[in-house]
Amino acid sequence: MNPRHRFWISRVLLILMVFSLSACAGIQPVQPWEKGILAKPEMTFDGDKLDNNFTEHIYSSKEAASGGAGVGGGGCGCN
Repeated sequence: MNPRHRFWISRVLLILMVFSLSACAGIQPVQPWEKGILAKPEMTFDGDKLDNNFTEHIYSSKEAASGGAGVGGGGCGCN
């Protein structure tokens, strides 16, 4: 790659980074009246409690272990 192309690529990347950072500057904090909406059960990362219990049961049955669902690795690797 010649120096001219490298210059233009670095210039475009710099402009994209500046635009990305300026877009983050407009983020507003959550207002107190909006916190009720975010506290609803469907807004959680865990999702459905019954489905999570079922998934944990299947995982522990396959792996012959319990807990540690948030950590990758372990087991024989066969599904």
